[in-house]
Amino acid sequence: MSRFSKYFLMKEKDVIDYVLEKLPDYGWDKASMRTKEIGDGNLNYVFRVIDDKGNSVIVKHAGETLRISSEMTVSVDRNRIESEILILQDKYAPGSVPKIYMYDTVMCACIMEDLSDHQLMRYAMMEHKIFPRFADDITTFMVNTLLMTTDVVMEHKEKKALVKSFINPELCEITEDLVLTEPYLDNNGRNLVFEPNKDFVQKELYSDKALHLEISKLKFDFMNNAQALLHGDLHTGSIFIKEDSTKVFDPEFAFYGPIGYDVGNVIANLIFAWDNGNAYGKTEFCDWVLKTIVDVIDMFKEKFLKAFDKYATEIMAKQEGFKEYYLNSILADTASYTGTELNRRTVGMAQVKDVTTIEDEKKRMFAERVNIFCAKDCIMNRNSFRCGKDYIDALERAIAKAEKSM
Repeated sequence: MSRFSKYFLMKEKDVIDYVLEKLPDYGWDKASMRTKEIGDGNLNYVFRVIDDKGNSVIVKHAGETLRISSEMTVSVDRNRIESEILILQDKYAPGSVPKIYMYDTVMCACIMEDLSDHQLMRYAMMEHKIFPRFADDITTFMVNTLLMTTDVVMEHKEKKALVKSFINPELCEITEDLVLTEPYLDNNGRNLVFEPNKDFVQKELYSDKALHLEISKLKFDFMNNAQALLHGDLHTGSIFIKEDSTKVFDPEFAFYGPIGYDVGNVIANLIFAWDNGNAYGKTEFCDWVLKTIVDVIDMFKEKFLKAFDKYATEIMAKQEGFKEYYLNSILADTASYTGTELNRRTVGMAQVKDVTTIEDEKKRMFAERVNIFCAKDCIMNRNSFRCGKDYIDALERAIAKAEKSM
């Protein structure tokens, strides 16, 4: 009997045997095979396996607890969800995700394409690299994977079957807690507030009752709006990139939810990249980031409307005015979830290195205040965000407020 017939948490020494057993026909040079654990995320263990013949794969393995907190347990079924989502996303947006070679529901692991010729986008952005085709690539990915899994396009019973298959309660609970509750109440005492901004956070997030009401509305919408099959954690740490290629990975938070959640996460993480570039005086990079924010929103709108016209099958979705109504609701959600991502990555327990690595204390204080002021604008005035320039205007308002507050 295979020693991989019962789940255990693999170490580096186990992974080569695992790959040889699961991919026996891959052409491995057994004598030169080696592996290294390269994961730096909060949930999973990621191993790269290579040999001297140039063969390489990635093994992603789900642990039963979070790497950031052994007290937080999560279902290892997330590996199945991620693998099946990537296969589905490759169908709707070919070439936009890594290829899945196999996945294993016993060991809760998958073996996938090695994208080591790409760079993790967050780190590339922290080096202030510019990627002119990113907005085009990411909007094509979002429109193709999101719209195509809605009731607008998909046969309703088929869609409901997918909703059932991708119910993801443990990881959704993480989002409901870390994104849509704790940044405003710190009810579990897990927030990580930068000490120089402690009083600022108390005033702007913890004591703002009007903001809390709007977040309550968003949380219940997030839990109940099964609009499309989301990536669920679409940020620059879930994207591999190079000059001529953008690859989205890590959709283990995938579930049926509001489209604007994915789009808003992209926008917020571009703002984090701007924070870092601004702190280090990288004007050209910052200008590109601002243009990219505009392009992501405006290209998404344009592509979404064209795809709606081409692929809509639901007769009531074709009624005059519905397409515009539907898109406007997504744009409002996009603004809202841009705001919630900005807040949770600034004060929550899962922060971003774009901001936390800013060495100058005052510049980090400023970046965090810009994020929070911009977030509140996006949340409280979400129905007024209709185009890319609206985000630039909000960022400019936030900059002015942050400067005044320092």
